[in-house]
Amino acid sequence: MRVAGVGCRSAAKVYYFDASEIEIKNGDNVVVETEDGAEYGVVRGDVKEVPDKAFGRNMRKILRLATDEDTKKHEEGNAKRDEAMARCREKIEQRDLEMKLIDANFAFDGSKVIFHFTADERVDFRELVKDLASTFHKRIELRQVGVRDEAKLLGGVGGCGRPLCCSGWMQHFEPVSIKMAKMQNLSLNPVKISGCCGRLMCCLNYENDIYQEMRKGMPNSGEIVETPDGRAKVIESNILLSQVKVRLIEEDRTNESPEKLSSDVYSYDKKDIRRTKKQNQGGRKGKRGKTAPLTEADIDRGIKEAISEEIIDVITK
Repeated sequence: MRVAGVGCRSAAKVYYFDASEIEIKNGDNVVVETEDGAEYGVVRGDVKEVPDKAFGRNMRKILRLATDEDTKKHEEGNAKRDEAMARCREKIEQRDLEMKLIDANFAFDGSKVIFHFTADERVDFRELVKDLASTFHKRIELRQVGVRDEAKLLGGVGGCGRPLCCSGWMQHFEPVSIKMAKMQNLSLNPVKISGCCGRLMCCLNYENDIYQEMRKGMPNSGEIVETPDGRAKVIESNILLSQVKVRLIEEDRTNESPEKLSSDVYSYDKKDIRRTKKQNQGGRKGKRGKTAPLTEADIDRGIKEAISEEIIDVITK
């Protein structure tokens, strides 16, 4: 089976279609079969040969190469977008609905208009649909999306100075958690780790697997470790450099060289320290009154208590 990735509208998501019956190449404009009917799109990438069972026999097909008439119809639909959004906003204000309109699209065959919006809660838009249907004389669909989808549809520039990943090349959203920011020793300031959408930045997930691999064998802050100069308490771990900053326990010093007498805080490579088997970090009490090791949930709870409720609310939304 020959398949090709096709991008419809301005979103970055690429869908794959059966291209067995037509000769196409990267960049061609095509008309494809979708669940919403015929749709205008652009081929993204080269046509690939894959086994039939990889996608199944019911894969939707590329209907044809787009003609000049198809391109004209597509451009006319895009030209009506601004007017449709203005009309819809007027109706929303008249109905006093708590919703934010972000996008409007005319179906390629002209049979319907699709509006995307965001809202904090569920919205009863049945009367709004009737108003829009009488205005456009077409079938109306209103679809509620999240704030991450809003950023994907509208686009923008991130804190790095580059176009948003979600609107440029990302195919789908991956789960992102505050644990990833902590793993990378990033500031928990929401201004620094949140994207334009107000949620945690998607790029926190890009290097998370590498950080998890490098984190193996590194002690936690507050842990007691064995060093060449005696026992010490871990102050900070630098995952990228595989180094640990510790404070020597005075009574356990084994090296009294002059350069080590001036300060009791210095760094060791991970390979030069040894973690002790028994750790008592003041953790939660387990069965039979024994101290159980701290879990990720315990660490998360401690950090959430350490910073204000307002910051946590912004980060975790």
